[in-house]
Amino acid sequence: MSTIGIIMNGVTGRMGTNQHLVRSILAIARQGGVRTADGSTLMPEPILTGRDARKLEQLARAHGGLRWTTDLDVALSDPHNRIFFDSSTTTARAGFVAQAVAAGKAIYCEKPTAISTSEALRLAELCERAGLRNGVVQDKLWLPGLRKLAMLKAQGFFGEILSVRGEFGYWVFTGQVADQPAQRPSWNYRAEEGGGIISDMLCHWRYVIDNLVSPIVAVSCLGMIHVPERVDEQGRPYRVTAEDSAYATFRCANGVICHFNSSWSVRVRRDDLLTVQVDGSEGSAVAGLRTCWVQHMSATPKPVWNPDVDSPIDFRGGWTEVPTTTTYDNAFKVQWELFLRHVVDGTPFPWTLREGIKGVQLAELGVQSWKERRWMDVPAL
Repeated sequence: MSTIGIIMNGVTGRMGTNQHLVRSILAIARQGGVRTADGSTLMPEPILTGRDARKLEQLARAHGGLRWTTDLDVALSDPHNRIFFDSSTTTARAGFVAQAVAAGKAIYCEKPTAISTSEALRLAELCERAGLRNGVVQDKLWLPGLRKLAMLKAQGFFGEILSVRGEFGYWVFTGQVADQPAQRPSWNYRAEEGGGIISDMLCHWRYVIDNLVSPIVAVSCLGMIHVPERVDEQGRPYRVTAEDSAYATFRCANGVICHFNSSWSVRVRRDDLLTVQVDGSEGSAVAGLRTCWVQHMSATPKPVWNPDVDSPIDFRGGWTEVPTTTTYDNAFKVQWELFLRHVVDGTPFPWTLREGIKGVQLAELGVQSWKERRWMDVPAL
């Protein structure tokens, strides 16, 4: 068995702690590591880095006494630590990544990789010029529901895909009521700190649509601040400067139209926090995070518009759930295992920082579309 040190920077936040540290790296350690090409086992050994010593110490202690330090240079100088992972704020990411590149570490980071397309390109080129293996988190590709959609497409279930509709979001508490604390950090709602749902979610929709449907070639987007005031982590009210909702339409290279609503100011009355409906000439499917329901042309009912009587059709009853025929692991963990093998064995890993530029580009064009109230072409990078 061999070990590999992983610098985990900025993981004291919700996503970094839950998905990357606990459900990915520590879960990989609990299962006995990752099997490598030569048949041996690779065991990850995280070291937590960040600015807040109290939070780092508490997190490290809560998980068995992990290594931690507030001095990133010390962690970067240790040759045992071969991977640098960043889950800090978007505005700080570029500086951290550049520092880790200078230290010769493999780079893996959350999305968006930067606050602008030009900055994302600069970071990708830094890694490429240094010859360093690198990757960006694109976790939704491994969600069971979306994997089932990809399977249906590969089997030709849809016929010709006509359109895709996505609904994402939930109500994020404002923090103004003590018994309903906010479940997202306040920087998400501050444009000056890299917040906003457009930059957060259009990065996801880019790789989801590119992989599931076809490359995006144009975007029209409207952002809104529906809740103008919230309360921060110190109990202080603040004015929201970043959009909490986005309504975006995408045109794909193959002519398919995709529309995705994303909101932190919506209450859920659907199957899941994310639902994606794909309508095709031969059949339709609706996927959540883990489940997927289908309706074939042969089972499609014939509705007739009549608002004066209750519908005689049970619309939900005409759908069939796609059975689960394999084991689906945590989506973040699956990609982490692939990246670890990529670093050690050189196995293919197409989800590079260069690929991550596309998400930043789409978000940037989405904001521009909103501000200028027009469609924006999405040029090839």
